[in-house]
Amino acid sequence: MDNIYTEFGKRFKELREANRMTQDQLAECIGVEARQISRIETGKCFTTLDNLKKISSIFNVEIKDMFNFSHFKEKNELIKMVTIMLENASEEDCRKIFKIIKELLY
Repeated sequence: MDNIYTEFGKRFKELREANRMTQDQLAECIGVEARQISRIETGKCFTTLDNLKKISSIFNVEIKDMFNFSHFKEKNELIKMVTIMLENASEEDCRKIFKIIKELLY
């Protein structure tokens, strides 16, 4: 169970930072102490369903999306996942993806 707390904490922090909020600001919006936000982000604790609803509203995401941790996987596993996706993509989509990757990396 600790692993899901850690993964959720990473995702929680990622969403908070993407929304340019400090721990203090988010804590105030939710109605908890700032140290509670820190404890959630480090995986030391979790939060309530009511707070999950508030957080999803603040971040403008569905609750289920707060549990999307797939991008936290190790590099080798990500490469395998991308390879599988590319193998299942059309030739046209593969060309588009190649252009995007080329722009991002070079």
